Amino acid sequence: MTPEAASQPGQAWSVVIPVKVLAHAKSRLTGLAGRRRADLALAMAEDTVAAASDAAVVATVIVVTDDPDVASAATGLGAVVLADSPAAGLNEALVHGAAFAEANWPGRGRAGLAADLPALRPAELARALTAAAQLGEAFVPDADRTGTTLYAAAAGTAFRPLFGVASRERHMAAGAAELDLADLDGLRRDVDTLDDLRSAAAIGVGPRTRAALPTAGGQDAS
Repeated sequence: MTPEAASQPGQAWSVVIPVKVLAHAKSRLTGLAGRRRADLALAMAEDTVAAASDAAVVATVIVVTDDPDVASAATGLGAVVLADSPAAGLNEALVHGAAFAEANWPGRGRAGLAADLPALRPAELARALTAAAQLGEAFVPDADRTGTTLYAAAAGTAFRPLFGVASRERHMAAGAAELDLADLDGLRRDVDTLDDLRSAAAIGVGPRTRAALPTAGGQDAS
């Protein structure tokens, strides 16, 4: 975790990262055995949490999960861990984490971040959140420009995440500003398929994901 971001100029942020139970994660990574998928999903989540924690404007990372391995790893990285007590889906988990942040650290912005961003760089996230602070409610679209990897609501703005199918369109329709900034390749590159993983590897993934890159069955993400 960076030094308390609230002591720095500008808006400080609490970032919420929901992580599925690993046994159910990344089913679209076909060709990988279940244990390999789980290991890779955990590694990607760890690298995402680590990068978010190192972003200059991020004061706290909150991981919402019911998986004990994820909870242990996130705690070791300095994140606050909450059980997914709504157990009702991604957006509900994000709202749960954001409500916890608002209750404990009022005055900060709250952001929801995808957990499968292994190529995320702290500086990318900091730039996106700094821009979002000036807009009230904003989001970053994924590399395919159909989904969302980051949703942010500045202090005093309602937190209304709309992750899921066609989330870029739904966020725009709800009035959130699209952050179309240059040089956000790692922040935009979420991983659902092996092709996505290869694209992330070409950008440069974090150390935990690099160690877990699949080679089984002759396939390699590099």
